[in-house]
Amino acid sequence: MFVDRVKLKVKAGKGGDGIVAFRREKYVPLGGPSGGDGGKGGSVIFQVDTGKSTLLDLRYNRKIVAEDGGKGKPKKMHGADGKDTIIKVPPGTLVKRENGSILADLTRPNQQAVIAAGGKGGRGNFHFKSSVNSAPEYSEMGTFGDEYDIQVELKVLADVGLVGFPSVGKSTLLSVVSKAKPEIADYHFTTITPNLGLVQVADGRSFVMADLPGLIEGASEGKGLGIQFLRHIERCRVIIHIIDMGANDGRDPVEDYRIINNELASYEYRLMERPQIVVANKMDLDAAADNLRRFKEAYPDVEVFETTTIIAEGLDPVLYRAADLLAVTPEFPMHSEVEDQESEGVLYKFEEPEKPFEIRNLGNGKWQIAGEEIERAFNATRFNSEEADQRFARKMRVLNVDQALRDAGCQDGDIVVICDTEFNFID
Repeated sequence: MFVDRVKLKVKAGKGGDGIVAFRREKYVPLGGPSGGDGGKGGSVIFQVDTGKSTLLDLRYNRKIVAEDGGKGKPKKMHGADGKDTIIKVPPGTLVKRENGSILADLTRPNQQAVIAAGGKGGRGNFHFKSSVNSAPEYSEMGTFGDEYDIQVELKVLADVGLVGFPSVGKSTLLSVVSKAKPEIADYHFTTITPNLGLVQVADGRSFVMADLPGLIEGASEGKGLGIQFLRHIERCRVIIHIIDMGANDGRDPVEDYRIINNELASYEYRLMERPQIVVANKMDLDAAADNLRRFKEAYPDVEVFETTTIIAEGLDPVLYRAADLLAVTPEFPMHSEVEDQESEGVLYKFEEPEKPFEIRNLGNGKWQIAGEEIERAFNATRFNSEEADQRFARKMRVLNVDQALRDAGCQDGDIVVICDTEFNFID
C-alpha cells in the first residue's frame, strides 16, 4: 500500500526536575547544597531512510512520544537525558505544522531534523547558593517539551515527471526506458500510485523518472486523483508531457494539451515554470498524422517529439533532451521557501518586541495572565516551600505583573489565573 500523507501528534519529553540535597558527610564540614540538575527531555527526530518508499509505518503510529529526562541526584549529579525517538521516513518527506508552516524538508540520505524539541532540565539547589542564602531549599522543575499536531507528506523525489491524461502511454514509456515494472492495462487510471525508474541515457548520463497518476480536467481543484497527483510533481525539474496523438478513445489532442497545462498552471507551486518536453505518442495509429498537423498549427512554437512507446520508437531524442535540460535547470524550492526568498532583502518594517505577558479580564473579579515567559517561570516552580513562592513572586514583580494588574483594574481579593491555577490578588 502506498501512503503519502499522514497526520500525527508529536510530544517531546519533559525535562527532569532538579532536586534539593545537601552534603552531610562526617569529614566534610559545611558541605552545603549539592542538588543536581534534571536531564534534558528526549526529542522527536525524523531521519531519512533510503530503504523506505512510503509512510505506511506512520499510519499505525499516530502519536509519537519521546522519553522524559531523569531527575537530578545528590552530589551535584546530573539526571539522565531522555532518549530521543527517531522516526525513519523515505526521502522526499515534508513535515508541516497545522498552520502550513514547513518544519522540515527531508531529501538527503540519513538527513535528520528535530521536529519536537525536548524540554530543558530543571536546576538543582546547588545553583541557587549565594552569599545571603548559603543553604537554599529551592530547585527548579523541568520544562515541558514541544507538543503539537503535524502533517507528514511524501513528495516523490524524481528529476523528470510524466504528465498527461490517463492511458496516453506514461507507464509504457517508463517500462521501456528503465527497469521499472508499473502495471499497464487498457483502461483509465491503471496507475493509481507513483512509480519510479532509473533511466540510463546512451551517453552515460542518468536520471530518475516518475510515472505519475493521470490527470483530468479540474484536478487542481481536487477532482479525480487531483492533488494526490499534483503534489508529487513539485520536486520534478523537468516535465515530459505525453499526448495520445492517435486519439484512439475519441479525445482531441489539441484540447488535451490545453487542459493539462491549465491544471498545472492552476496549482500553487508554479509548475509551468519547469521546462516541458512535449511527446506525441501512439504515432502508429491512423489518425495520428492528421492530429499532429492540427496540433502544430495550434501550437507552432512548441517542439514536438514523435514516439511510439510500445515499440520503443523515437525515445532516444526525448531522453537526450531531458538530460540536457536537467543539466541547466536548478531545483525548485517549496512554496514557503519561495515566499521567503521573494521577501528577503525587500521588506523592512518595525516590529515592537513581543510582550512578556498578557492580562485578560474574565469577568466577575477574575483575571488571567498568559505569556510564554510567565508560563515558563510558573512551570519551572515547585510550590512546596515559602522560598519557592517568594522566588516566583519576585519574578512577577520584576516583569511588572503586579502593576499591570492594578492598571487593568484588578482589586484586592480578586482571583488571578496562571496556567489553570488560581491565586488571590493581595494589594
